[in-house]
Amino acid sequence: MSKTDWITQEIEALQNAGLYNRIRTIGSPQGAWLVVDGKKVLNFCSNNYLGLANHPALVAAAKKATDEMGVGPAAVRSIAGTMTLHVELEKRLAQFKGVEAAITFQSGFTANLATIPALVGKEDVIFSDRLNHASIIDGARLSGAKIIPYEHNDVKSLEEQINTNLSQYRRALIVTDGVFSMDGDIAPLPDIYEVAKKYDILLMVDDAHGEGVLGKGGRGIVDHFGLHGKVDVEVGTMSKAFGVVGGIVAGKSVIIEWLRQRGRPFLF
Repeated sequence: MSKTDWITQEIEALQNAGLYNRIRTIGSPQGAWLVVDGKKVLNFCSNNYLGLANHPALVAAAKKATDEMGVGPAAVRSIAGTMTLHVELEKRLAQFKGVEAAITFQSGFTANLATIPALVGKEDVIFSDRLNHASIIDGARLSGAKIIPYEHNDVKSLEEQINTNLSQYRRALIVTDGVFSMDGDIAPLPDIYEVAKKYDILLMVDDAHGEGVLGKGGRGIVDHFGLHGKVDVEVGTMSKAFGVVGGIVAGKSVIIEWLRQRGRPFLF
C-alpha cells in the first residue's frame, strides 16, 4: 500500500459525495463575459465588482510600473524588497481609508494570518463571529489564543461570551467580517464597537467584500457607518473590487508599526 493511497481515497470520496472541486480555466480577461473551456459565458461569480481587473487605466499603470521598476522586488519587504511603489501605495491606501497608516501583504488571506497572531497569543482570547472567513479562522488558530465564537451578527451573544470569559485572559480581540462573503449580510459594526468600547477590547474588521461596495467612494464598512478612528484594525484585499492582487491592513499607526516588526508574512 502506497503512503499516498489515503489521499486517493479521500479524493474519490469527495467525487462520490459530489463535493469535488472542478476548477474552471478562464481563457480571457476577467469581466462580465468570459471564455471558459473555449465557450463564451456570462460571469456571475467574480469579485471584480467594479470591472477594474481589465480596465485600460490599470493595465497602462501596470505596464508603466513594470517598465520603471521591473516585475518583482526579488526580496522580502523587511530586507531589500520595499520599493518606492510600496511606500506610495501604503500612503494612498491610508488616505483612502481615512486612517493613520496602512501596510500591504501578498493577499487578504495572508493579511489575516499576519495580523491576528501579532495582536494576541496563548494567554489571550478571540471573540469571533461564527461565520467569519476561513482566513480569520486560520489566523486565530495560528495565534494560539483561545477562540470563542459568538452567534452570527448577534451582539447580545458577543457580550454574553465576553462577560463569561474575559476575566480569564490577558488580552482580547473581537473579529468580524464586514460584509460576509457567503450570505452577503453586513456586520452590525456600530453595536459591536459599543461593546468593544465598553470592555476596552481591540476591534478588528475584515472588509474584503465591503471595499468598493460600501462607504463613500467604496471606502468600506467603517466609512459606511462613520466609525473612523473607532475601529482599531481594518483588513482588506485588492483582489476583489480593486481588480488586482494583495492584502491591506489599515488602522492606528502603532499597530501598523508593530506589524512591520512582527507580521510574519511581511517579514518572511
